Amino acid sequence: MAVQEIELRVAALEAEVAQLKQKLECVTNPASPWWREIYGTFADDPLHEEAMRLGREYRESLRPKTGKRGRT
Repeated sequence: MAVQEIELRVAALEAEVAQLKQKLECVTNPASPWWREIYGTFADDPLHEEAMRLGREYRESLRPKTGKRGRT
């Protein structure tokens, strides 16, 4: 392979690496946190409220029951 061909290939690879680095920076350093993009999605949604209520009921059903003991 001629030196000129190798230099062209290296230049092409360097350009591609630079593009990949730029794309990676956009993915790893987003402009805003992920939760800000979905915040408020379920606002005033009755199905979401029902799902939250059922989940709360289920979690509370798993808690041990505390009974009042009378002292003698």
